[in-house]
Amino acid sequence: MISGTTIRGAICLAWLLLVGAGFAFVLNYEKTPGQSAQAPGFWPNESAIRRDSSRPELIVFAHPQCPCTRATIEELNRLLARKEGKVNAQVWFYQPEDFTADWSYSDLWKTAAAIPGVSVMKDMGGREALRFGAQTSGTVYLYGTDGRLLFKGGITSGRGHEGENEGEETIARLLTGTRFDLRTTPVYGCSLLSCEVTGKP
Repeated sequence: MISGTTIRGAICLAWLLLVGAGFAFVLNYEKTPGQSAQAPGFWPNESAIRRDSSRPELIVFAHPQCPCTRATIEELNRLLARKEGKVNAQVWFYQPEDFTADWSYSDLWKTAAAIPGVSVMKDMGGREALRFGAQTSGTVYLYGTDGRLLFKGGITSGRGHEGENEGEETIARLLTGTRFDLRTTPVYGCSLLSCEVTGKP
């Protein structure tokens, strides 16, 4: 006959295995990047986005309902506080054509709009995202004053993770005049051109 202690031990072991598997799944999800951008090497002529030729242009494409992108907006805030006045920053939020006008006015929009010096716009039907090749919410581009692409990628180290990361540091260095070949980092976020988000495991 199996003792009660053995049964309790088996139950505890099974519970620990399930918890461990859950943690492993979440960790793997957080570190799985979205699709990388196929960005044009120079500012696309067909874009309706105004480019400030006197300063580098930083553009973020975001899904207004993506929980992962909150960290991107917070990192953008920190970056611009460090490099105030050195870059023209815009955040473009995806807005489906057949959705009501307030769909994109989320808390994420309000947070981005509260950052000093940032312009926040609607990207109707994702037209601009498509022109720039952005496929994942939180995709960031930095273009030089000559219209050349300097950086593309993400500015977080994982989905919803704030803190030091390669993307933000690369942009900061570029804005201080450091020159190197095009830099790319992973983007951690939901599918950009979607009416739903997949930011929850």
